[in-house]
Amino acid sequence: MQIRGHHIYLRFLTPDDVGDVYVAWMNDSEITQYLESRWSVQTLESIRTFVQAMVDSPSNFLFGMFLNDSHQHIGNIKIGNVNAHHRFGDVGLIIGDRASWGKGIASEAITLVTKYAFEELNLHKLFAGMYEQNVGSYKAFLKAGYQDAGRYKGHFFCQGQYVDALWVEKCRDKN
Repeated sequence: MQIRGHHIYLRFLTPDDVGDVYVAWMNDSEITQYLESRWSVQTLESIRTFVQAMVDSPSNFLFGMFLNDSHQHIGNIKIGNVNAHHRFGDVGLIIGDRASWGKGIASEAITLVTKYAFEELNLHKLFAGMYEQNVGSYKAFLKAGYQDAGRYKGHFFCQGQYVDALWVEKCRDKN
């Protein structure tokens, strides 16, 4: 299954998609500066184990982002921690390919995965949290139609200090 956009398509990630480039992303301090995975060294085995756990999970949906023209794997986006009773989940993403930064790809991926969550998973609401310094992610969610949901003061420890967490959300249209 592929979810196609203008510049990228999403498809479920498998352990076979994990290679040296993906491992390099996950060990690059600039790429992972706002991810919780930054606290440990990632290996081919640890990432493949993570991806397999996502494949096996009934409440997590991990997609790879691939460029339409070259089919290059440039990042991932996940709908996670889906609560089937209340019909909500969270969204997290990484764009590991630096050449793809600042081109609107994050907002396109968020829009695509949101549509999938609402139409295919029948979720009512998605939300995301991010470090206040992660301005690119924040703007990408707003561009994809998410709204501010609040702020947790001093929530994350980042670069030697406590910083706020920003929260955004989007509810399924009532139409």
